[in-house]
Amino acid sequence: MKRTLKKAIALLLAAVMLSGLSAAAFAKTTQWISQSMSDIPVIRISGDGEKLMDEDGNKVIYYRDIPSVLTNNDDDGDDSTMRSVANVMMPFLINGMLLGDWDPYYENLQKEIGELFERSLLDKDGNPQYGTGIAADKAERMERIRHNDQAWYSNGKKYYPTDRYWFNYDWRLDPIATAGELKSFFDDIMASTGSDQVGIIASCLGTNVVTAYLAVYPEHAAAHMRGVAFDGSVVGGAEMLSEAISGKFAVDAAAINRALIDCGALGLFDVDDFVNVTLEMLDKTGLLDNMLGITRETVYAKIVKGATSALALSTFYTWPNYWACVSPEDFSTAMEYVFGPEGGEKRAEYAGLIAQLENYDATVRQHIPEILTAAVESGVHFGVISKYGFQTLPVCKTNYLISDQFASVGRSSFGATTGTIYQDLSDDYIASRVDAGLGDYISPDGQIDASTCLFPESTWFIKGSSHSNWSDWETRLLYDIATAKEQITVETGCWPSRFVVYTYTDPDSPRDGEIEAMNTLNCNTENWTAEDPDKASDDPIGWAISAITAWLKWVRALFRMIFKIG
Repeated sequence: MKRTLKKAIALLLAAVMLSGLSAAAFAKTTQWISQSMSDIPVIRISGDGEKLMDEDGNKVIYYRDIPSVLTNNDDDGDDSTMRSVANVMMPFLINGMLLGDWDPYYENLQKEIGELFERSLLDKDGNPQYGTGIAADKAERMERIRHNDQAWYSNGKKYYPTDRYWFNYDWRLDPIATAGELKSFFDDIMASTGSDQVGIIASCLGTNVVTAYLAVYPEHAAAHMRGVAFDGSVVGGAEMLSEAISGKFAVDAAAINRALIDCGALGLFDVDDFVNVTLEMLDKTGLLDNMLGITRETVYAKIVKGATSALALSTFYTWPNYWACVSPEDFSTAMEYVFGPEGGEKRAEYAGLIAQLENYDATVRQHIPEILTAAVESGVHFGVISKYGFQTLPVCKTNYLISDQFASVGRSSFGATTGTIYQDLSDDYIASRVDAGLGDYISPDGQIDASTCLFPESTWFIKGSSHSNWSDWETRLLYDIATAKEQITVETGCWPSRFVVYTYTDPDSPRDGEIEAMNTLNCNTENWTAEDPDKASDDPIGWAISAITAWLKWVRALFRMIFKIG
């Protein structure tokens, strides 16, 4: 049991540290791109989905491989990699606990974990090592595309096929440096096609690069960018990457259980029902809180900063584009947790990398609303899809926020006011918005007020589609935003509503789902029921009933597992 619980938590932590209807029924004044066809090239830039290779063509890192690196099972099913690391680290941990000397523990933790990720780490100046970067065949394909017109002709008119102009890049690197490469890609495509405009669709880490481009090359964007569409934006911050390294790390049994259920429902991995009910039982009865409380009092407070730094610099936080996902509020604290205080040894050791991080902070992170507003005012069309229906992943203190699993709706929508997984917007708040004539901006599930978004008329919300899923419906709307000759709005877009519900019709092909306008009958898509822990503490009788029920469910699940009862 203990090993199963550890594996469940380890798998989730690994995932966190990472880091994708009928048209006629909803046709409005704008048709989606496969009907209307684009008269300009559309560049697409994604997040960390690109496999990175070394100069010999060997795979260095692929985000889907990260959990397997940390859970490399041996023949008896045990986690041999993590067990080996734990064995090596044990003397240093004991030394720290007995003598209060934690520095050797931090140093060796960074060394041991760093060896697992060594070839994917950037150097201390934030530059690639071992000749790593995008695969040679991807680089060659980009060269062909950027220098050869990809258009086709129909009835004497020139059109551009969808999904042709992918911008492949090393997603670890400084978004500002990558933005320069993106600009060159634009220029070459315009030269080869004769088009004086392009559109762009960006998701996840790609939104950092595009925002950096808009910040550094605003005149170029105003002259040549017709439309920019964001899906699953992390440019305003992604809690799963921001909080884990800024002192907001948390372990919450209920949140872990919900995340396991979500991942199982999305087909990300199989979830054993016994693990779910065990976590629920530990949470409801308070046993896990008691165990974690002892750990916090004796060890956690002593090692959190040093261990955070060691784990960050041995895994993903030599990557400036992951740092770009740290929120403006968390940046200075995260810098201290990872690099120590100003004037310290690590600040000097990583001076080159820190210079990149601080330049991005000053140039982009601290000015995101102004950058995007300036682009729109210069004539660039802009639109956002924000996804939700999930909690933020469970190592975040703010795991109660509604999100796409990685980033909260408030951040990915650039400012929507939201409830939490425990409580919708209050009746008084909703009534005040209705009285102000803003009732149409309130989602039917009572969780979102879109009127506070930076661009409320061109921000759409899709409930039930996770961060890693790009549904065909999302792609249709994104292409419309990027290519239409007029700004697409909620009223003119191809979706039936500002708020829609997404249904996975085929777990093996999550992109092929369906959407429908959200209403009060179809809006409850969550895979779990969230119980507010604050309310539970105020109701001892309710807590007792809940705890006993959870314990009985656990006993039932135990016997089912033992006797293989269906």
